[in-house]
Amino acid sequence: MEELANKLVAWIRGQVVQAKLKGVIFGLSGGLDSSVVGVLCKRAFPKDALGLIMPCHSSQTDIEHAQVVARKFQIPSRSIVLDQVFASLMKAVPSGGDSETKRLAEANVKARLRMVTLYYIANRFQYLVVGTGNRSEMSVGYFTKYGDGGVDIQPLGNLVKSQVRKLAAYLDIPTQVIEKPPSGGLWEGQTDEGEMGISYDELDRYLTSGKAEAGIKRKVDAMIQASAHKRATPPVPPF
Repeated sequence: MEELANKLVAWIRGQVVQAKLKGVIFGLSGGLDSSVVGVLCKRAFPKDALGLIMPCHSSQTDIEHAQVVARKFQIPSRSIVLDQVFASLMKAVPSGGDSETKRLAEANVKARLRMVTLYYIANRFQYLVVGTGNRSEMSVGYFTKYGDGGVDIQPLGNLVKSQVRKLAAYLDIPTQVIEKPPSGGLWEGQTDEGEMGISYDELDRYLTSGKAEAGIKRKVDAMIQASAHKRATPPVPPF
């Protein structure tokens, strides 16, 4: 884990140098992945790493966990509350569709508002926007297109969730962050595993070994296929 952490820190630093920028910015959600990214970024750029805590009708527990991580690792952070921005946009757009599509569409808006905020400040400070996605989520499309998926680099992109958890333990991320059920905080009671319909252990095992029960295999394969557009650049005509 020490070797992995050092390699990731060096890689982040190299990406910023290659882009001819000054530092890094990232979202601090109070979750496992963002906490790991925050620590790695602080190690890469002790004076030019900024974490944004961007609650948008978010859980108070998640906000507190983000603050705990920022304090423990002395990560420079700012809190930007997006509740009113979200509410104003929802008033401005037309209504329609069923309740299920409404909930998902609103959750995606939250992720995209956060990314708009990150890029605004990144532009002002000449920072690179660092994503917090891991291999497990990226493989099956469990992210918002042009939201948390719309970033400059993804340092955890080759690590499945179980590997991120081990790295978090090595980095001494607070236990309450490591052990809480993974959630994007999209709505009350929402969890990653509940929304995907499978556990991270099942998903990680299939992605790393190709082994899974037939039902799990079919589900994961279908998710990978359905989300292929999220991992590709927008298509253009072949003429």
